[in-house]
Amino acid sequence: MTTIAVPVAPSRLRRVGSLAAAETRLLLRNRTAVVNSVLMPLLLVALVPGMGLDDRATGPGLLTAAAGFTLVFLTYYNLVTTYVARREDLVLQRMRTGELSDGEVLAATAVPTLLVTVGQLVLVAVGVAVLGLWTAPVDAVLPVLGVLLGAALMVVLATASTVFTRTPESAQITTLPVVLGATALSGLFFPLSALPGDLATVARLLPLTPVIELVQLGLAGRTWDGAAVAGAELWGAALVPLGVTLAWTALGAAATVRWFRWAPRR
Repeated sequence: MTTIAVPVAPSRLRRVGSLAAAETRLLLRNRTAVVNSVLMPLLLVALVPGMGLDDRATGPGLLTAAAGFTLVFLTYYNLVTTYVARREDLVLQRMRTGELSDGEVLAATAVPTLLVTVGQLVLVAVGVAVLGLWTAPVDAVLPVLGVLLGAALMVVLATASTVFTRTPESAQITTLPVVLGATALSGLFFPLSALPGDLATVARLLPLTPVIELVQLGLAGRTWDGAAVAGAELWGAALVPLGVTLAWTALGAAATVRWFRWAPRR
């Protein structure tokens, strides 16, 4: 009796892993992208203590700044240029014709950038410890949750931003609302309590601000207006930024599903 071997399709995780490995090799070959991805957020973090603003030179302050700058300048901006470059080179269109689903293509493309994001945050945390600025977080779950949700948010904002970004070079302009606007009013450079009431409310509804709030709550136990909280009060204060972050993520995902382009405009 002859046994016929039936080919087994690779699992979803294996497919995504293979594409992610290929994307990682492409990233490492682009020395300019690697240098910009690694150095830019670190330089911005280094500038924060020199500004002499309240407690931003402390361990929690530096880690919060690292999370914000890395998510915006590394995760978000780098992914916008990556997705647009892959689209213009017809790479995304070719990958859709294979076994990968649309979500798997987008997720695998983001993996290398997300890995660099994690590595950079770990590097900053080690640096903070070496400098003797490390303090135990008030709640260890919130900073991790904030970074994870922030990373997911930056991925969907990046895919949504490609809709009006024609070339990788034009990303320098199209990403400004997030890179400059959302970052400037996120609480990284000055406390939001310094703003007038209505403007502070608007700032808290911007994409990056709730992520910064969650990280700051977990690391330092302080709300956006500087109030010290702990225990149940801390998680109560986290409900609003959690809701805003999830709302932006859902909005970005919906925009991606509706308008994301897999092929260049002709």
